[in-house]
Amino acid sequence: MRLRLGLPKGSLQQATFDMLSRAGYHVSVSGRSYYPSVDDPEIEPILMRAQEIPRYVSAGALDAGLSGLDWIVETDADVVQVCDLVYSKASRSPVRWVVAVAQDSDIHSPEDLQGKRIATEVVNVTRRYLAQHGVSADVEFSWGATEVKVPEMVDAIVELTETGSSLAANDLRILDTVLETNTKLIAARTAWDDPWKRAKIETLSCLLQGALLGEQKVGLKMNVARANLEKVLALLPALRQPTVSSLTNSDWVAVETVLDELAARDLIPDLRKAGAEGIVEYPLNKVIP
Repeated sequence: MRLRLGLPKGSLQQATFDMLSRAGYHVSVSGRSYYPSVDDPEIEPILMRAQEIPRYVSAGALDAGLSGLDWIVETDADVVQVCDLVYSKASRSPVRWVVAVAQDSDIHSPEDLQGKRIATEVVNVTRRYLAQHGVSADVEFSWGATEVKVPEMVDAIVELTETGSSLAANDLRILDTVLETNTKLIAARTAWDDPWKRAKIETLSCLLQGALLGEQKVGLKMNVARANLEKVLALLPALRQPTVSSLTNSDWVAVETVLDELAARDLIPDLRKAGAEGIVEYPLNKVIP
């Protein structure tokens, strides 16, 4: 038995392959093939546009897949949302679909969109947003280069942004957030009801979440004189409690912990002042809580 897994082709492809690698799955693809190879014979990966993955998972043509909440909502896909995987091509933060207008536009609120023309790739998401605000507008599908259409062709756009820099570079102003989205591991309901496939998907979920958590954490180990142990332990965070091990010199112990990478930068000088020696910081591939 094999698990048919949809992987996003395009902007998320490399970030997805990198995350899978940290999770322990080494995926590679040659040329223009849509069928990557993976070092797990029980997984059959297939590359396709993220926009289409929820539809094929919903239909059971794929057992599971990685796609965004936006495309699940846009296609109204009936899938099991197994876990959140907050990553994108440029960051480890959720991204947003936003309404954007020209900097000098007289549109300053969602209500000002009444009767206007809006271009977007997420037509259904946009229509739901407008309905929530009691607004009727002409929403048209955009095949790309959406920013260039304002203001000559359309009054506003709904576009995906991570930083807003592309919109600003095109002299556009963000009016409102339509939907915050991130990648999710989703499963077909038929696959979720199959014990073998469900177990395989849950293992994949655990390892992928561990890979993303490990990217944010580092390990820290050090030697500490027993006389200074309490001072050092008072400074250290940990998933549970720091690990303390005896050394051959009974007056000293080894201390090891896991913490946020950014916290380590500020903590190391304080640990040194508290009496820690031989401090080693090391990266983590996965952290499984």
